[in-house]
Amino acid sequence: MNKNVKVAEAAQILGKSQQFVRIGLQRQLLPIGTAVPTSEGRWTYHISRKKLEEYIGEVESA
Repeated sequence: MNKNVKVAEAAQILGKSQQFVRIGLQRQLLPIGTAVPTSEGRWTYHISRKKLEEYIGEVESA
């Protein structure tokens, strides 16, 4: 199983927009991954499948 989740997939799972996921990660409001600013003024997103599943309650936190 792939441990990383794309923004589009996370948005679909959460029932939210992709922009909601991006902003939530940038502002550190969503505990499912990180948003890293690049030197070009863009963002790179790293979303953990495990953290996403824990956030939505599919897997119990250890």
